[in-house]
Amino acid sequence: QVQLVESGGGLVQAGGSLRLSCAASGSIFSFNTMGWYRQAPGKQRELVALITRGGATNYADSVKGRFTISRDNAKNTVYLQMNSLKPEDTAVYYCNGNSPRGALWGQGTQVTVSS
Repeated sequence: QVQLVESGGGLVQAGGSLRLSCAASGSIFSFNTMGWYRQAPGKQRELVALITRGGATNYADSVKGRFTISRDNAKNTVYLQMNSLKPEDTAVYYCNGNSPRGALWGQGTQVTVSS
């Protein structure tokens, strides 16, 4: 069973940057898509960014132009580069992988943006 492990979260001031990493214990080619989701307190989990096996990307409107999702197939890792962070980006960020066998989630990493 492949596992996903996120890292890179932390506390940053508004306007700052963070890079999240999602390391898979197996090949990420097993996933049709991989993505980053986030959940703020009292809110539903929402899609932040998605990348397909072929490298196509999709972003939530709220992060377009500020966040970039990428993948390193050799390292079985997906990244989320987050620039120009805002307090409203504060949330637990989850890595997700979707395959024909279903969805797989990481344990989440906290991102806190102070104003």
